[in-house]
Amino acid sequence: MILEQLRLTPDHGFPAPILTELTALYASNRDFHALSGDFPDPNDIRPEQVATALADEFVNPDVEVLLARSEGRLVGIAVTLGRHPDPSDPDPWIGLLMVDAGLHGQGHGRRLATLVEDRFRAAGRGAVRLAVLDNNPAALAFWTALGYEVIDRRTDLRLGRPCSVLRKELTRRV
Repeated sequence: MILEQLRLTPDHGFPAPILTELTALYASNRDFHALSGDFPDPNDIRPEQVATALADEFVNPDVEVLLARSEGRLVGIAVTLGRHPDPSDPDPWIGLLMVDAGLHGQGHGRRLATLVEDRFRAAGRGAVRLAVLDNNPAALAFWTALGYEVIDRRTDLRLGRPCSVLRKELTRRV
């Protein structure tokens, strides 16, 4: 698996072929979007909706959008935040990690999470955080299996949804 950073086109849009791939990836995760409420109709996710969601991420200069490819195919996406808006929070965050639903259970999510952690580790970061919606026990199980621990419960900053905040120490890999 390789990671590539998603970059905006000169007109601040997204290359059409990549937007098509991303729309298919988002649409494959209908169950997640039904839980999150991020899209009005999780059965009908459109390219312009995905473009708007991603453009909203790029407003923050500390956000990085990473595309995960395996054998040339887009298999996942990770959205990371180098600095949380709360100045007392020293850790970077994983804002989104999503794998094509047709590929769940094949290790792509674990590999993508590891690559994101490795990027933070290489940048000298000592830990990473993320939030899991309380109505998503499968995601909580995934992250805790990777060594993340629940450290807090709060509502998310964007939509006020109840979440568990998880954190993982990033020890040096040998």
